[in-house]
Amino acid sequence: MPRTEQKRQDGRRAASQYLQQLLLKPGAYRQSWERYVSRERRGTINQLAVAEVIARHLWSTPRGPADVTVTPHQLKDTVSRALTGRLLSRPALSLFIESFGFSEHEAGRLWRLWSGSASIGVMSGSQGVPVHAQRELADVLGPPRHQTISLHDHVYVGEDGRIDRVRMVQVIEATAQGVDRIPFVCDTNVLTVEVGQGGKELNGNVEQIGDDLFFAEILLARMLDLGETITLEYWVTYRFPGDPADPSEREFRRAVMRHAENVDMRVEFHPLRLPAQVWWAHWDGADGEVIQREAVTLDRECAAHRYLRSVDKTAAGFCWQWD
Repeated sequence: MPRTEQKRQDGRRAASQYLQQLLLKPGAYRQSWERYVSRERRGTINQLAVAEVIARHLWSTPRGPADVTVTPHQLKDTVSRALTGRLLSRPALSLFIESFGFSEHEAGRLWRLWSGSASIGVMSGSQGVPVHAQRELADVLGPPRHQTISLHDHVYVGEDGRIDRVRMVQVIEATAQGVDRIPFVCDTNVLTVEVGQGGKELNGNVEQIGDDLFFAEILLARMLDLGETITLEYWVTYRFPGDPADPSEREFRRAVMRHAENVDMRVEFHPLRLPAQVWWAHWDGADGEVIQREAVTLDRECAAHRYLRSVDKTAAGFCWQWD
């Protein structure tokens, strides 16, 4: 199969996978089709219910005369092909985006995946990084070939109270000759990672290296010689279940396995969903309990901010309480 055709097919499958995750993610999109389900099966999308949402959209905004009388059963095959990755056409993807009202960010990711962009990968899951994973990570990552000399995390918490996305800007310095990639490791709450400035693409498929860990390699825009630096920007989106009582959904912690300098962290809350209390905290590792915390005040942009000159083998960040 020609490489361009393989890339196109891979892109359609990736877009289909992301589409599934958006419809399964707790919130308005899932509620849109769940209202037409009589018996719910956990973790499964009811295709006829999704077709019902699309049919109702076509009834209210028909593209042609046939749309006024289209039935959910007539759309079920289109929905099935789209969600299984067998066939996700441009018109079908447009129809999903319009019917469910995906956000501008989400629609953009869908189209970039559909077009075969290698700069974005799809991930999913629901647990945090355990301590025992550090040994597993060391086996996969091998000896370090770069160090972080600046790291900025800008976290966005949506109106629904869940972490929506994080913009990460990282300046790295090569500690070896010929560094052309860096590892990206995340827990299974992460849904997508998209590379921007300084990055070329995600190398190959995202791998699940443990029950709770995903691993990918980010190819750099250029190869670094020893001592050279590059600024790398990437966006991460999440899919949390939506339980406000779960402490893991009310925190953002940065776990540093080795060393990082100039760590700048900012958590911005939606102005219509502000927390009752926010703390700067230190945890006992990536999956440990809070060992120290101090109250902080949000600024005029509804954000909490903290700068650290250096971080060594620890986990630090913000946690909050809604009421």
